[in-house]
Amino acid sequence: MKKLVLGPTFEEMLHPDKIDPKIRKKAWEMKKEDPLDPINFYNISWRDINNKVYHVVLPKELTGVDANIIVLYGKEFPTGSHKVGATYSILMEKSLRGEVDPTYHTLVWPSTGNYGIGGAWVGCRMKYDSVVILPEEMSQERFDIIRSYGARVIATPGCESNVKEIYDKAKELKAENPEKVRVLNQFAEFGNYRFHYYVTGNTMIELVKELGIGNGKIAAIVAGVGSGGTIACGDRVKEVYPDAKVVALEPIQCPTISLNGYGGHDIQGIGDKHVTWIHNVLNNDAVVAVDDVESKKMLQVLTDEEGKKFLKEFLPEKTVEFLSTVFGISGVANVIGAIKMAKYYGFTSEHNIFTIATDNIDRYHSVMEQMTKTYGKLDRGEAKHRFESIFLGAKTDWIFEGTVENRERWHNLKYYTWVEQQGKTVEELNAQRTPEFWQKERDEVKVTDEMLLDYRKKYGV
Repeated sequence: MKKLVLGPTFEEMLHPDKIDPKIRKKAWEMKKEDPLDPINFYNISWRDINNKVYHVVLPKELTGVDANIIVLYGKEFPTGSHKVGATYSILMEKSLRGEVDPTYHTLVWPSTGNYGIGGAWVGCRMKYDSVVILPEEMSQERFDIIRSYGARVIATPGCESNVKEIYDKAKELKAENPEKVRVLNQFAEFGNYRFHYYVTGNTMIELVKELGIGNGKIAAIVAGVGSGGTIACGDRVKEVYPDAKVVALEPIQCPTISLNGYGGHDIQGIGDKHVTWIHNVLNNDAVVAVDDVESKKMLQVLTDEEGKKFLKEFLPEKTVEFLSTVFGISGVANVIGAIKMAKYYGFTSEHNIFTIATDNIDRYHSVMEQMTKTYGKLDRGEAKHRFESIFLGAKTDWIFEGTVENRERWHNLKYYTWVEQQGKTVEELNAQRTPEFWQKERDEVKVTDEMLLDYRKKYGV
């Protein structure tokens, strides 16, 4: 095996205090000094240098519900999003197994945003020629960041939900040079699932015990579904808290899981008009749909100076300023979904709901500028109206419970994308009905970690 550029094991991403202290210290220094140095792989974790989890418990004055809504935020990861954990895990696994070679293969990263950004950063740091495919209507910031990391980018027609067009372009590139091109599809690669099952899921379990709030358990996970990776944390949480509700979130404008629906939307990062291969829908307890415009409107309240001024009337200034740095569109959507589910399930102050803020406002300034052009400059009256109607007034509509019949529908939807279009077999699809299928994928975490540790011994790294 050729010498590879690699980083942490799954266990080290979960518990970075297990990384060699010298490497960890150097990585933390380079986080600011040189974010493009590969040693930053060792900063892929939900924990900081002091082992504190990147999280915020939202003030109840903000959410309007008694339940404790706990947000893990991804802005402190390399690239500014936790998606880098998925891209690293996928490429690390494939490199160790000899499925890709940095001296030969070109990697194609099909994406609607943060995965492509992560693929550009990880792929180029690992010395791979990398191409990101992205819908043309994604924010300009996404395209700029990808290029700054050293990758090429191809824009395909459409918006967030136009994933088939991304697939088609990836197939075209593969067909042009099948030996050289390797497509790393986040919607189908189980390295994505494993990162969130093991790293994100266990982080939630450990954090809820550290916090000591509510009854010390996890009542629900609410996660917007793009690739289906993040919601894998629910599979791990359910092993410890079997009564926890795992709730998938998608846009009302593209209610694919909810209603077998379709359509364009602008919650960038979720809602991609198909059920992903790595999404364990048979373990989901509900689907909740939220409005993309409401998500963007509340992001503006949280980040615009006039919106912040209003929030400071009832929240500490420090809290408001901090929250303004934590959220992007999908993060706000997740909070709306968490509020809806808290009301739907009648959760009290004893209950803890976890959700995720994938990235932050840095990726959406152009979107906010467009919001101002469309709806006018935000003032106190509009900020108050949005807050009271969207957060405090969140309704328990657009919620679909995971009945036996609904789970069967969610699973069956995979057929049309994965068997008809993407070359999977009916036998492979049917295998996903069994717990053994998913357990086998989880077991690969330990196998991969052992392979990486053996590699370090062999090459003295």
